[in-house]
Amino acid sequence: MRTRSVAHTQSALSHSASTMATEAVKLKSIDDLPGPSRSTSMYWLLVKGYAEKMHLLQGLQKRLYGPIWRSKFGPFDLVNVATPDLIAQVIQQEGRYPVRMEMPHWKEYRELRGQAYGLHVETGPEWYRIRSALNPKMLKLQEVSVYASTIQQVIGDLLQRIELLRTRSQDQATVLDVAAELYKFGFEGISSILFETRLGCLQEEIPHETLRFIKAVNDMLTFADMVLLFPRWTRNILPFWKRFVQAWDDLYEMLIDRRMAEIEAQVSRDEPIEGMYLTNLLSSDKLTKAEVYISVTELMLGGVDTTSNTLSWALYHLARDSRAQDRLYSEVNSVCPDKREPTMDDLSRMPFLKAVIKETLRLYPVAPGNARLVSENEVILDNYWFPKKTQFHLCHYEACHDESEFPNAEHFLPERWFRSDTPNSRSDRARPGFYQHNPYSFIPFGVGVRACVGKRVAEMEMHFALSRVSDAELLSPG
Repeated sequence: MRTRSVAHTQSALSHSASTMATEAVKLKSIDDLPGPSRSTSMYWLLVKGYAEKMHLLQGLQKRLYGPIWRSKFGPFDLVNVATPDLIAQVIQQEGRYPVRMEMPHWKEYRELRGQAYGLHVETGPEWYRIRSALNPKMLKLQEVSVYASTIQQVIGDLLQRIELLRTRSQDQATVLDVAAELYKFGFEGISSILFETRLGCLQEEIPHETLRFIKAVNDMLTFADMVLLFPRWTRNILPFWKRFVQAWDDLYEMLIDRRMAEIEAQVSRDEPIEGMYLTNLLSSDKLTKAEVYISVTELMLGGVDTTSNTLSWALYHLARDSRAQDRLYSEVNSVCPDKREPTMDDLSRMPFLKAVIKETLRLYPVAPGNARLVSENEVILDNYWFPKKTQFHLCHYEACHDESEFPNAEHFLPERWFRSDTPNSRSDRARPGFYQHNPYSFIPFGVGVRACVGKRVAEMEMHFALSRVSDAELLSPG
């Protein structure tokens, strides 16, 4: 077993002095961690089917190896951490320029096409510069509120489409695949903000080019996983890399190239610029055209799943829980009577609605795991020492489902996000600790400088959409 003294690492981790109380302690290394072999990992992923349910693999491996373990698959050598305390220790030592995850396949595609690296691939001061340029119009509440009217229009189209599908169904009441409609809503909503254009995802007849665009996004995400799992020498044998590249090419050609050209022409003609996100970026001098090109694409990819997945599961649970459904309806109707469209101020008076979204994100985090590559510091976790550039996998799904943090963790209980419905209640909801949890057990949008840049927009979309769907009385049990 290789060991390293605390004294040797203390200079690199002065802020972690509390974890190094004595020089007599010897720290273990990454080689001392338990974990599956590379072949076992591939067996679980490809044979046992965990490639499609990676969130469940977290719990299995935690039971087998404990709260911290090592795993290898594809090009990755990961240190997995699956408790809030360990997750906090990693994040608190990540430095000024943390790297979320190495994405060699995205980087290779962008080099192949001569593109900028962008937010997900760039690192260090360059990443920080890009992130700083994107933040103001995405993270400041007063800036995000500008998008409210646009999102309300898209939600109105969603409600009309759902009503159309209901009238066309056999019983004239049921929409068989609401998740698919919410996925289209996710595309329409984020595209209307970023690209200032409507794709037509919610029209009665969806444009052919829009369907091709949606397929390109789905193909890119699907083949990205396959590209990572198989070594480079398989590319002439297996189709994944070629399809991955083609999907990226189609994605850009069908929407982004066209919209970029339109706005650039407007800017060059000195026409009044009243647009939103893309126009603002192109008319500023903070990012190059190539950086804008990549950045808005990445924001779009991150925005679709967050909104559609969370709303789908929220509606599923509300349809099965009449008590929660009635409470939400009453809250929305009391704040916005007569089906009035809610404003940003109205949302601040809908705590149960926000609790429904939070509880859904806890049960079904859009990103079940996140990664950190700490490039600036050596890292100490409990009694382990890790060198710079160790890649950590933060197991958020397992932390969100930890019974010690969230009693009855597998149950949908929006009430857990309130201190108490009635202060003198003797119910489980009033038990000390029921609502008290480690803040790092639930970080659906990340935390710190690497927190999701689209958090405010996603929350606004979900809150507005859920309030209007619930007020439209579209839910029914079953």
